[in-house]
Amino acid sequence: MIPTITAFEKSPDRGKGLARDMRVRWALEEAGQDYETRLLSFKAMKDPAHRLLNPFGQIPTYEEGDLVLFESGAIVLHIAERHKTLLPADGNARSRAIAWMFAALNTLEPPIFEYSLARILEHGETWYEARNAILEERIHKRLKELTAHLGNADWLDGDFTAGDLLMVTVLQRVKATGLLNGYAQLLAYIDRAEARPAYRQAFKAQLAVFEAASQRS
Repeated sequence: MIPTITAFEKSPDRGKGLARDMRVRWALEEAGQDYETRLLSFKAMKDPAHRLLNPFGQIPTYEEGDLVLFESGAIVLHIAERHKTLLPADGNARSRAIAWMFAALNTLEPPIFEYSLARILEHGETWYEARNAILEERIHKRLKELTAHLGNADWLDGDFTAGDLLMVTVLQRVKATGLLNGYAQLLAYIDRAEARPAYRQAFKAQLAVFEAASQRS
């Protein structure tokens, strides 16, 4: 059965691959799983019909038969478990890969996402600079810790896993801000991930949606 995912009809990231449906697209490509996409406007995301799929009115969602999932991390985990391509066969290695999935979303992403929102929504506030400095300090603390763990390895724990997939999508959010300058290992880590054929195909699919929406505007 071919699953259906939801995505922005016109993504606010302007085709840069930062919207969270990118994580799901990438995982599906790594798994070699065909999928369909249902595009939603911001208004449609808040409609009752969509809230039956995602109570918070967000994207992505994942539908496969009578299974409906929301939250990108949960969807990626489901894909990884179903197709056995993004989680190691060894039980201990599999558990570590899942731990890195949680680390990406629970430890790295919160300060990075908060920083991104502050740059957009709070830039004109009198207290912005002080708050921005605090957020940058929190991010650098995590980046240094991640760098220390990664060292000269290609991936977080052996082969590429769903933990790397989610970690890279989190790090991409700060790549354009300059906060990754000086973290050569992390920049190389992102480059390795973005060179994967599955990533390129997923990015191409998401970019095509943005380009089609721009042509309609």
